[in-house]
Amino acid sequence: QVQLVESGGGLVQAGESLRLSCTASGTFFRIVAMGWYRQAPGKERELVATIIGEGTTTYTDSVKGRFTISRDKAKNTVFLQMNSLKLEDTAIYYCNAEVYFGLARDLEYWGQGTQVTVSI
Repeated sequence: QVQLVESGGGLVQAGESLRLSCTASGTFFRIVAMGWYRQAPGKERELVATIIGEGTTTYTDSVKGRFTISRDKAKNTVFLQMNSLKLEDTAIYYCNAEVYFGLARDLEYWGQGTQVTVSI
């Protein structure tokens, strides 16, 4: 079993910054990829950013240049640095991890979510 524990959400004003963290714990061979998704009220969950392998990153267009995803592989932790936050960034942010257990067995896990609220 793998657990993802997120932290770092909160209430900030537009233009400010937040840093989210997510740590994976459990018994597994390695983490293939980690990422952040978000879900705003009344909207579907969307991909925000991912980091794969040795550091290949992808971002949704709306956060490019403002958000940075990074990873501490030794600590099985992924970070999302969010700068210049906008009202439309308000959402619950979920950590996601693709975990490899060996013998061609990959499973996907989700964190419980952390609320990010951006106000005027």
